[in-house]
Amino acid sequence: MPTYITFAKWTDQGVRNVKETVQRMAAYRATLERRGGRVLSAYWTQGPYDMVTITEAPDAQTAVAAELAAASLGNIRTETFPAFSDGDMTSIVGKL
Repeated sequence: MPTYITFAKWTDQGVRNVKETVQRMAAYRATLERRGGRVLSAYWTQGPYDMVTITEAPDAQTAVAAELAAASLGNIRTETFPAFSDGDMTSIVGKL
């Protein structure tokens, strides 16, 4: 299943509601699981991003839909990138 890495920044609303961040992550996990994906790991960070998640989703459309659903609540802004394992990269490089 494709893997995605998402970097999130809290909005002003997200910071005001920071005490709910763990519950929001639980809701995001459930939303992604209903769509056939899963959260592999989630971290709250210091620095330019407030959170980093590593997820799996059946396809890019599912990953984007889950991120848009989360962002539409107004607490975060996200940047999501596909991630490739060493096996994926072996296959990719083999196509060169």
